[in-house]
Amino acid sequence: MQLSVNGKQIDIGDALRGHIEDSLPSIVTKYFENPIESHVTMTREGRKFKADISVHVGKGILVQGQGSSEDAYAAFDTAAVHVAKRLRRYKRRLRDHHRGRAEQPEAQIAQHYVIEPHSDLDDSAPANDQPLIVAEMAASIETLTVGEAVMRMDLSGQPALMFHNSAHGGANMVYVREDGNIGWIDPKGNSGKTG
Repeated sequence: MQLSVNGKQIDIGDALRGHIEDSLPSIVTKYFENPIESHVTMTREGRKFKADISVHVGKGILVQGQGSSEDAYAAFDTAAVHVAKRLRRYKRRLRDHHRGRAEQPEAQIAQHYVIEPHSDLDDSAPANDQPLIVAEMAASIETLTVGEAVMRMDLSGQPALMFHNSAHGGANMVYVREDGNIGWIDPKGNSGKTG
C-alpha cells in the first residue's frame, strides 16, 4: 500500500511518521490484503492536533476517519480507530459486493462543483446574483443498491452520495439528515428511461 503522510502547520517528526507507517498498514491489511493507497494529514489547530485519514481499499471504495486531541499521537490513533471500525463493519459487504451479480455498467462521470456561499447582507456578491464557482472536479456516479450507497456514504464520511439505483437505473441520492437518520431521494417516475 502506498502511504503518504503530510502536515499542515506542523512538522511531522520521524517518530510520529514512524508510528503512522507502522500502525496504519497493519490496521488496513487486517481487513483487506491489497489496499491501493492511503493518505494521512496531520493539522495543528490552536492547542489541538487533528488527524485525517483516507484509505482507498478498492475500486471506488474510500474509507475516511478523523480524530483530534491535544496530543498528535492520540489524534492519529483516534482517526485510525474510526477507520478500523468502518472497515470491520463493512468487510463482508465490501468483499461480497460483486459476487453473484451480473456485470455492472461502467460508472458515469459527472461534474462536481464547489460554490462559494454568500448571504443577502454580503455586498461582495456578484451583481448578476450568480454563484461563484470555487472548484470544479470530475465525479464518478456508480450503479449501486440503496444499501451499498448508504455503506459507501458512511465509509467516506460524506454527508450525501448520488448513485444510479441498480433496481431501475435511475438517479438517486442518500444523505444524512439533521436528526442523524439517513434520507433517500428516489425521484417519482425515475425509471431509468431516457427521453
